[in-house]
Amino acid sequence: MDICPKCGLPIQACVCENIAKSEQRIHVTTVKRKFGKITTVVSGFDKSIDIKKIAKELKAELGCGGTIKNDAIELQGDHTRKIKSLLVEQGFSEDSISK
Repeated sequence: MDICPKCGLPIQACVCENIAKSEQRIHVTTVKRKFGKITTVVSGFDKSIDIKKIAKELKAELGCGGTIKNDAIELQGDHTRKIKSLLVEQGFSEDSISK
């Protein structure tokens, strides 16, 4: 049985990621890219959070492409209206997400 080095609980019962999610300051912005394309950038994640997992879930839920660059998630298209509710569903605090 594996033990989490941060909280000392078994890996299955580890609450470190949930605590880290509630303490984040996440920023959602849009950037105009080459040829006038709009990209939604979600930044401000802590190192302890699995950004790849979050990006995969966001891309699947929004039906768009995207990538991770410089500890930020870049999603193709303008998703500023939908992104906040999706991040809240994933366990982030609504007050910590700014547009």
